Amino acid sequence: MRRTIAKFKNSAFRNYIRKHEKYAPFIFFIGGFIFDSLTLGRIDRLYDLIVLCLYMTLLTITIYLYNLADDGKWQNTFLAKYEEYFPLAIQFFFGGLSSAYVIYFSRSVSLSKTISFFIILVTLLIANESLKKRISNKYLQFSVYFFVSFTFFTFIIPVFIKEMNTRIFIFSGLVSLAVTLSLIILVYTLSPSTRAELRIGKITGIIILMYTVINLFYYFKLIPPVPLALENGLVAHNIKVENNKYIISYETDEWFIFWRDHRLKFIYAPGDNVYVFTSIFAPTDIKKSIFHRWKWFNETTNEWEVVEDIGYHITGGRDAGFRGYTFKNNVKKGLWKVEVITREELVIGVIDFEIEISNSSHPLRVVNQKF
Repeated sequence: MRRTIAKFKNSAFRNYIRKHEKYAPFIFFIGGFIFDSLTLGRIDRLYDLIVLCLYMTLLTITIYLYNLADDGKWQNTFLAKYEEYFPLAIQFFFGGLSSAYVIYFSRSVSLSKTISFFIILVTLLIANESLKKRISNKYLQFSVYFFVSFTFFTFIIPVFIKEMNTRIFIFSGLVSLAVTLSLIILVYTLSPSTRAELRIGKITGIIILMYTVINLFYYFKLIPPVPLALENGLVAHNIKVENNKYIISYETDEWFIFWRDHRLKFIYAPGDNVYVFTSIFAPTDIKKSIFHRWKWFNETTNEWEVVEDIGYHITGGRDAGFRGYTFKNNVKKGLWKVEVITREELVIGVIDFEIEISNSSHPLRVVNQKF
């Protein structure tokens, strides 16, 4: 054992980390993001569940070990040889979890109202690169831990219990709150150095404030209804279903507009239908009511008017998402959008388009695609 430890102390990896200590956090940050990008796919896939649960478990353990290291708790144990890696490990797991959330959220066609929450995730992901210098700040450390764990449980719990609604979201938040406060109390009780640096009332107040703010985000529908994701969203001229395949006829945009499939300006002939097709990913066995909320922009009042909510049920499990569509006719000229929402009115995505009524003009670049 001693020979193994001595070999590790003089290893090329350890020497490299010490020599490039300034850049080590960035390397671990990039490594965690690349690893997640290449390996994570479906939130309900066994591999993804194992990776995320492993990240969360190891993050919790490493934070516990790191905070007790200042008290010499691990002296004369094998852990003493690895203490300098604890901050890097914490950063790796923070980066791994936050990048996983960014990957899952970015699968939606449109973030729309939920862009604010997505920005928080991206900011956390980028800020993680500089966390090593501040990771010893216990207020920051436990605050980031709470945010990451809150997001973790809102992803994981619906997948395991095959249900998602407001009650499940609140329950997930309470689980995260209990886990975070239990970790803080455990470290505070066992670590004299933590008691010297941390005011238990202050950190508890910060965590409860964060809990309240996240729930306000949910109340004002600023958080996507994870783990649902909008895989595809198109405004189409015609939809047919043949042999369990949806054949979507829609007009494509110019070749250089690569970030959107359908053309925003929809050429509409009176009497025709305007279709909106969506495919929504949901974890296996989750059943959910989904609505297409058709909205038209009234230029007179300068407000969006709800024209109609058209709903249908989805069942999770299909890789490319549960397919469905709604349609309308006798529509007005102008700006339109269809919000894809849950029964709780949480926005999964938005399909924007502008209707131009014409008997003479015809759509160009119409393609037929199977889903």
